[in-house]
Amino acid sequence: MNILETIIEQKKIEVAARKRQTPVAVLEQMEWFSKIPFSLRKFLLDENKTGIIAEFKRKSPSKGWINADADPGVVTAAYTQHGASGLSVLTDEKFFGGSLDDLKKARTNNIPVLRKDFIIDTYQVVEAKAVGADVILLIAANLTPARVKTLASTAKSLGLEVLLEIHNEEELEHICDEVDIVGVNNRNLKTFEVSIETSVYLGGLIPQDKPMISESGIADVETIRKLKQHNYKGFLIGENFMKAPDPAIAFAAFVEQLKS
Repeated sequence: MNILETIIEQKKIEVAARKRQTPVAVLEQMEWFSKIPFSLRKFLLDENKTGIIAEFKRKSPSKGWINADADPGVVTAAYTQHGASGLSVLTDEKFFGGSLDDLKKARTNNIPVLRKDFIIDTYQVVEAKAVGADVILLIAANLTPARVKTLASTAKSLGLEVLLEIHNEEELEHICDEVDIVGVNNRNLKTFEVSIETSVYLGGLIPQDKPMISESGIADVETIRKLKQHNYKGFLIGENFMKAPDPAIAFAAFVEQLKS
């Protein structure tokens, strides 16, 4: 079993437990459930913004702990202050060290927040809305096209946007009307190998009405400039900032470079 399959098996156990602990009826009464979400798509298409979706990420299966002690409230506030177009917050606990509380702390910022997790059940979509997410991530590698459509339809019914992540040509068939944004993961989730050329190649095959995001392996502004030439509107970056002693300073310096 590869790492993605291992994560999904664990996720099934976690979701079943959370359904018992906090039923949907309880989620629907939570503070953020009635909030009108921000549009990540709109923020990405605004040429005056950086296009960077800055990620709060404590650890990963491939790298282990990246920044165990970072404060999500402090880090995401700095990301916002220095020009992030959106925030991505890992909410998987076992493999990424994240939590729903991390997302709640990021929600105090007035820009779009993406719940980054391995979503397999409509319960998680409702849960994302309840904790203040504006966008959910759906990963084609662990979902069928029909399942993507079901989960995305649930998200749309709640006013959430949908970022569909693909990493090869076969997964293009997962793109449906309910998907707002398509992300290309330069990291193969089964082998964890990274290549920016994945974005370059797939960018020419994605429908033009879907704004594109490049994810993983982006460590310098030249890569962003290259990807912009291939019509990418967004750039999801986490590890590059989170591994720095102060992620806020690292992000601010990166944005300054991008502007120069």
